[in-house]
Parts: sequence; structure tokens; C-alpha cells
Amino acid sequence: MYKAELQCHPAIPTQVVHGVAVQVGWGNGGALALTFALTGDLARLRIPAPQPPRRADSLWQHTCFEAFLRHKGEPAYCEFNFAPSGEWAAYAFRHYRDGVSLAQDLDPRITVRRTRDRLELDAIIRLECLPPALSRARVQLALSAVVEDEQGVLSYWALTHPPGRPDFHHPDAFALELEWTEADLVSDSVEEEKW
Repeated sequence: MYKAELQCHPAIPTQVVHGVAVQVGWGNGGALALTFALTGDLARLRIPAPQPPRRADSLWQHTCFEAFLRHKGEPAYCEFNFAPSGEWAAYAFRHYRDGVSLAQDLDPRITVRRTRDRLELDAIIRLECLPPALSRARVQLALSAVVEDEQGVLSYWALTHPPGRPDFHHPDAFALELEWTEADLVSDSVEEEKW
């Protein structure tokens, strides 16, 4: 299980969000298991209302959590967006920002928990949904979040930020390496650990 604190992009600070943390591991059957935890004044954030689970584009224009995966040393990568509404999106890229939508049958399992000052989102991505190059191999991940405040201002959170404007697709953003054979297996319901 890997745990990390995401960093807010320094050019767009926010006083409303206190932090965004993430934990990642492998679930039953090798499914990728992600838990994002946002803390702050949720009453002052725009958090999408629950919707029926479905694929939707442009989720990054509002509060959402993101994971980018690539095979180590390869330019091709996948992007996954998970909204607190339960909506999701997935894209495959041949190289930097050159991509198309992934299959509709991806259907990640998304669970959302919310309190007054904490929002948690679990996402489970089945291994068979990943491109063959990412299956059971060493992968590099870029983990990120976009958070919208009550004024419609977006803050950008990531493991690391390359120089310049926020860019989660940048090759330097893939700061985490994880190998399936080395990973700690977690249950299909991501651990309810408070961290």
C-alpha cells in the first residue's frame, strides 16, 4: 500500500482545501485500488451531486480525482477521472496528450464518503480493463486532483508539479512506481483506514 500527500500547485493557492491525500495498492485479482481523501471546508467547495454511475467527459472542469498510468519507459499512458458524483472517464494516449476514450465497459467501482470536513473517494479499476502493456507489469503513476471552490476557482493537486502551469500529463508527473508482484493486496473494498 502506497500513501502520499498531494501538493497544491504554487501558482494557484487555496485556503479552503487543507490537503489531499491518496493511497494506492492492488485489490483482489490485481485490480488497481485507489482512495483519495480531501480535507477542508467542504461547505465552501463545489462538489458534484450524486449521479447514476456513467461515463462523462470534462470532469476535470470541476472537483474530481485523477490517476495516470504508464508502463515504465513507454510514452503511451492511460488517464482515469473519478468525480464525487460517481461519474468517470478513461482515455488512452499514444504519447503526450494524443489520445482517445477507452472502452465504455471499463465501469470502475466508485464509492464516496463525506463528512463536514472530509471527502473520500474509492475507485477500483479491474486489471482486465487496463491495456495489455500495463497488466501485471511495473507501472508509473501520476496521481492528482482538481478542486473547485464556491467561487468557481480551481486548485490543482499532484504528487509533483513540473515547472510552469498545472500539467498532470507531463512526463515528470509520473512520480510513483508500482509493480504488481511487489504490491500489497487489499480487499475489493478499500481499507477503511483513517490516515
